[in-house]
Amino acid sequence: MKKIIGVLYAVAFVASTLPAAAQDRDHERLSERLDSATAVIEEVMATPDKSIPESILAGAHCVVVVPRYKKGAFGFGGQYGQGVATCRTGHGWSAPVFVRLEGGSFGFQIGGQSTDLILVAMNEHGLQHMLGSKFKLGGDAAATAGPVGRNAQASTDASLRAEFLTYSRSQGLFAGIDLDGTVLSQNAEDTRTEYGANISYHAVLHGDVGAQPNAVSFVHTIAKYFVVSRENTR
Repeated sequence: MKKIIGVLYAVAFVASTLPAAAQDRDHERLSERLDSATAVIEEVMATPDKSIPESILAGAHCVVVVPRYKKGAFGFGGQYGQGVATCRTGHGWSAPVFVRLEGGSFGFQIGGQSTDLILVAMNEHGLQHMLGSKFKLGGDAAATAGPVGRNAQASTDASLRAEFLTYSRSQGLFAGIDLDGTVLSQNAEDTRTEYGANISYHAVLHGDVGAQPNAVSFVHTIAKYFVVSRENTR
């Protein structure tokens, strides 16, 4: 009898530790995604002549970073990626939310290769789309490949009208990219895991919620380049 009770206690103990272990793994996964997004921004901006122009950085309302966006070719093209997003507020850049980017083939790679993507919301319309639950680039929100280089300007009609400027980095090359047809949506589950509660995207992206410790580096990195650029272009 004592052995049976002992076994039951052991089973109960193991069962009680499983949710905590799973939660730790989820937090670790989100921290890795935030670290990867931070590294993407740092590496892209490390070469000013081939990075996002200061005029774009200065005018940005929101930034989305999708590390290792994957394309698979299985008779038809398809892409899928998980990323993070932050928006400019009256007192700096917001804590991040988690997003998904999915879409059909746009032909930037062949096979199963991955690339890093950056999307920059350039006006209030782009911000409002970010606050929604889901939208399609090129459909719901006007998007165009962004200019690259220290002195490049978003001077074309398409760039001036675009709600989002889009960029990709693959095999060391950084360039604007056409993401028409891809869908950006909220990842409510990951955002809930990050903050431990059902906090709305509006609250996070409006700056009503503080960044968690694992997200501080990402937010500071965005601010380092986007705030400084705004000051330099005044």
